[in-house]
Amino acid sequence: MMKGSDVLIAALENEGVDCIFGVPGEENLHVVESLRKSRIKLVLTRHEQAAAFMAATHGRLTGKPGVCMATLGPGALNFSTGAAYANLGAMPMILITGQKPIKTARQARFQIVDVVASMRPLTKMTRQIVSVGSIPAAVRDAFRVAMEERPGAVHLELPEDVAGETIGEAPIIPVHPLDRPVAPSAAIDRAVEIILAAKRPLIMIGAASSRPRLVDALSAFVRRMRIPFFNTQMGKGAVNGGSNLYVGTAALSERDYVHDAIDQADLIISVGHDTVEKPPFLMRSEGGPKVLHIGYSSANVEQVYHPDTEVIGDIGTTVTAIADRLGGKLDPEPLLLSLRQTILDKLNEGADEDRFPVTPQRIVHDVRKVMPEDGVVCLDNGMYKIWFARHYRTHVANTLLLDNALATMGAGLPSAMMAAMLYPERRVMAVCGDGGFMMNSQEMETAVRLGLNLVVVILNDSAYGMIRWKQAVDDFPDFGLTFGNPDFVRYAEAYGATGSRVSSADMLVPTLEAAFTGGGVHLVDVPIDYSENMRVLVDELRTRS
Repeated sequence: MMKGSDVLIAALENEGVDCIFGVPGEENLHVVESLRKSRIKLVLTRHEQAAAFMAATHGRLTGKPGVCMATLGPGALNFSTGAAYANLGAMPMILITGQKPIKTARQARFQIVDVVASMRPLTKMTRQIVSVGSIPAAVRDAFRVAMEERPGAVHLELPEDVAGETIGEAPIIPVHPLDRPVAPSAAIDRAVEIILAAKRPLIMIGAASSRPRLVDALSAFVRRMRIPFFNTQMGKGAVNGGSNLYVGTAALSERDYVHDAIDQADLIISVGHDTVEKPPFLMRSEGGPKVLHIGYSSANVEQVYHPDTEVIGDIGTTVTAIADRLGGKLDPEPLLLSLRQTILDKLNEGADEDRFPVTPQRIVHDVRKVMPEDGVVCLDNGMYKIWFARHYRTHVANTLLLDNALATMGAGLPSAMMAAMLYPERRVMAVCGDGGFMMNSQEMETAVRLGLNLVVVILNDSAYGMIRWKQAVDDFPDFGLTFGNPDFVRYAEAYGATGSRVSSADMLVPTLEAAFTGGGVHLVDVPIDYSENMRVLVDELRTRS
């Protein structure tokens, strides 16, 4: 005889799950006991939100859903932000929550909220499991839905009595490959004609291009086409470096230096753009470049994005077919590529600025200096995300993880913890503002307990800096967005981590090097000078309009 929880764990093992992140409650205790007897590791976090961020990042980096677990009511509701983070960011993830028994009501309505209903707008699919026999099919379907394009979050609710109910046999459903539809030949022909007709084509790499399985196909596509390319924030790092065709990242929607190339293009080959991101450029009905959309699904038509032509199908297969047909036939004008060095030189200005507190440009430069090509930098959300998107050069795919979809604070540390678990041999760094870090700083204990090698950089301005910047840009008085911080060095030490504080710009590189060399969890407190936000991102760019 098997309990429902045993069937659940067997089904998860069948899917290749090796760890579950979460904070169990009493309604999960059958599952916890089944986990204890399985080969799946339970990674206990200090908050359910962090568990969801870790599971989502597992999906983002591997293409296979991460799994997280929480109890009913408050625990399940703490998953809400993580579910939205995964769903908007197209990261495959499975959320499993408990519930009071559904065949009896001995505790009346204590702690009961309709979690399935609350998850409906935040996930691709949500369902309550009502019988042991249905568990294998529910799990198999959940993984299939989470992984198929567009990937995202799936929620399963397992009531306590169903988890404890026994059954003689519940056959596990075998896993089979997911084949993705391929664009028809006529659509490929149409795309080839449009590209051949263009004089100044420009490739844009979007969020949906960042699937791990696409790295080789997209990298080969860029090199074979010999067309300059730029990327959106979440498309950053989808292509391995070394082509000398990269012209920048669209961290802003207009007026930035990369928009010099966008404005000169007569065709933008948009690969995998997802309009969940802030617009990388503002498409015009007349006078702007034509847009060819290549995606897994048809484009969402928006005021600022309405492609002229679409090729719908597996992105890897599509770009390979286009490159095959265009091999040696392209002869684009050299104008866009000639702008490349000017754009990149402009972005390098201030990289060696030595004033203190440290400027964003210097921070990005020094982080790049200490990170090897395969090192992974995980950003929380704050003003520094724009600076890293604009200035940080990636050479290996998926080595700069940022969120430009939900753009939630608090995800940077858990995301980096997941990367450190997946890549123990690589340098991994979390870059967090002081505001975002404190939203999930309790996970420092989890990182230490797991024995991770991880450097956490805290950019300290004692404020919610991005909103304070926007407040200034909109000519509002400076009000309501500053706070006090703990002594971050002592705070790190209280968790059993190591803490350091930078007191000059020249200290940053040696401090980061020492942190990586020392191993373990190391927090580095870096005071930051955000006056550059107004000088560069507002005053300097405004003069270009």
